Amino acid sequence: MTLAVVISCEHGGNRIPAAYRPLFRRHRAALESHRGFDPGALALARDFAKALNAELVYSTTSRLLVELNRSRRHPAVFSEMTKPLSAPERESLLERYYTPYRIWLEEHVRSAVDRGGRVLHLSSHSFTPRLNGVARQADVGLLYDPRRAAELRFCRAWQRELAAAQPQLRVRRNYPYRGYADGLTTHLRRLFPGDRYAGIEVEVNQRFPLGDAHAWRDLRGLLVSTVTKAMSAVF
Repeated sequence: MTLAVVISCEHGGNRIPAAYRPLFRRHRAALESHRGFDPGALALARDFAKALNAELVYSTTSRLLVELNRSRRHPAVFSEMTKPLSAPERESLLERYYTPYRIWLEEHVRSAVDRGGRVLHLSSHSFTPRLNGVARQADVGLLYDPRRAAELRFCRAWQRELAAAQPQLRVRRNYPYRGYADGLTTHLRRLFPGDRYAGIEVEVNQRFPLGDAHAWRDLRGLLVSTVTKAMSAVF
């Protein structure tokens, strides 16, 4: 069975379309923070796509406008800036920014599955080093659904490869979030069976993209080189 790789980045930027900028005039700090986007996530996604010859689906619109990585009915799909909009205005946001993105990603996955192939979907994210006063104890997180055998095997293999290449790197599975919580990969798992679709969220500590440029470049290179080894071992 052939393997197709799809890369996505839901929080690649903090752009606010002109029509909605008045809502954010007093919220520039939030837009520039981890609440507004995932620093470094798009750079990593582009590296994955180039190295793996993979399709890249990404957004540079801020998650504070509409959260692409949550289901339509999730309480956090709209932020405190957009929740006060009327129901028709919120529906317009979904129709213009949310639904097209998710359809774009679904179509790439479905196309490969319909050709009789298997899909590895890597969703690129980053996380703030400290949340609510608590330091996150990881450099890299690999998020997956442990009930999906291929996802479990793949994340174990990738973690082993990373540990062998750089033992001091703190790599944790299903941390700092659970890979089976509400999100795009969870949505896609409902559409495609485990023998055809494996969805992995890659979470990188933002101290790397916001810190030393050489260390950040090296980490991206390490993630790219080790993911290919893990793929060879599992798929």
